[in-house]
Amino acid sequence: MPPPPTLGRAAMAFDGFPKQTLTFLRGLGKNNNKAWFDDHRADYDAYFIEPAKAFVAAMGDKLVSIAPHVSAEPKVNGSIFRINRDVRFSKDKTPYKDHLDLWFWEGPDRKQGSSGFYFRLRDKALMLGVGMHGFPKELLAKYRSAVADDATGKPLVAAQKKVEKAGYTLEGIGYKKVPRGFDPEHPRAELLKHGALHCGITLSPLPAEVHSKKLVTLCMGHWRKMAPVHRWLVELTGV
Repeated sequence: MPPPPTLGRAAMAFDGFPKQTLTFLRGLGKNNNKAWFDDHRADYDAYFIEPAKAFVAAMGDKLVSIAPHVSAEPKVNGSIFRINRDVRFSKDKTPYKDHLDLWFWEGPDRKQGSSGFYFRLRDKALMLGVGMHGFPKELLAKYRSAVADDATGKPLVAAQKKVEKAGYTLEGIGYKKVPRGFDPEHPRAELLKHGALHCGITLSPLPAEVHSKKLVTLCMGHWRKMAPVHRWLVELTGV
């Protein structure tokens, strides 16, 4: 699979998220309503969307070194998540997210079918992660078979040890018991209980690099150390 098009990356320079980005997020958190958002639409465009596009472009150029087929699309509904919340089935009817979510995925499916690199910027914290936060039904069955097989399960244990040695915790356990059809005493029984597979870190207080181009280096440093989990998942999904 050839790398995705750059979508004009060279035309955008990333120099950090300005302090106005955090001011906008704090204001939205206190005034989560359409009237306030409409009044601050210019701030949303200038301090939320534009630096996000530049960051995605810059990050995509770096991520190819650890994820050759990564998708980094500097647009909303590409690597930039919509700020609007889906409130159809939620008791919380506030219309907007009070944070910026970005997603760089490796595979044909932007959503659950691919592993990737996750970024969430809040006004007081930065969250970075790698992996998949939920397996589709067919992939869950494939994951369990891969964990149970020594040829593919042992490399996952090796990846887990690498990320844990680097200071991250492998997460995603979704079941209390080993699934039916697998040995409850299997040496990788805990991994068989997973319904997702990911690791991450929350940086709080907010690192100063957020406001400079050094943010790209900061993110790459963490994502590179988490990458063994991503690479195992990429092999699983057959990218």
